[in-house]
Amino acid sequence: MRLPRSVAGWTIAVFGVLALIMGAVGLLWPEAMLRSLGFEVPATRAPGDHTGTFLMASSMASFNMGVYYLLATATEWRVFYRFTVFFRLVTFTVFSIAVLAEIAPGRFFGVAAWEGAGALATAVGLWWDARRNRGVGSARGGDGAADPSGRADAGAAGEAPAADAVR
Repeated sequence: MRLPRSVAGWTIAVFGVLALIMGAVGLLWPEAMLRSLGFEVPATRAPGDHTGTFLMASSMASFNMGVYYLLATATEWRVFYRFTVFFRLVTFTVFSIAVLAEIAPGRFFGVAAWEGAGALATAVGLWWDARRNRGVGSARGGDGAADPSGRADAGAAGEAPAADAVR
């Protein structure tokens, strides 16, 4: 796998690796995941308590999401980067409301903060990369316009861009 080629790519890669790790921890050691989030871990579960099932599903989703983020990083899929900024801010909002409404324990705000900080870091990375690419375009005599595909590695006219997993 290639290293990220942009600041925004690094933010997506870090989130992808951590999502993958947290998903694996949740699948392999669910009690540790629950404790780290501030949830109670009783010795036995009452009949009808499907906490374990829900945690398994959430952990598998986290693991898969980590893979998706790493794939987006490997292909420098910038449209995906922009998409995540909005939805991670939505996640921050929903999780924060859950803590404030006492639906989730206070420690769960750490998850909300992580989502919000990640969204802001990726937004700043996208801004920085666009700013840097405009400077490069101007230095080459170009107009510095972004490639319509959203890819930072698009080549000169007539030059094919690197392989993209979604095309």
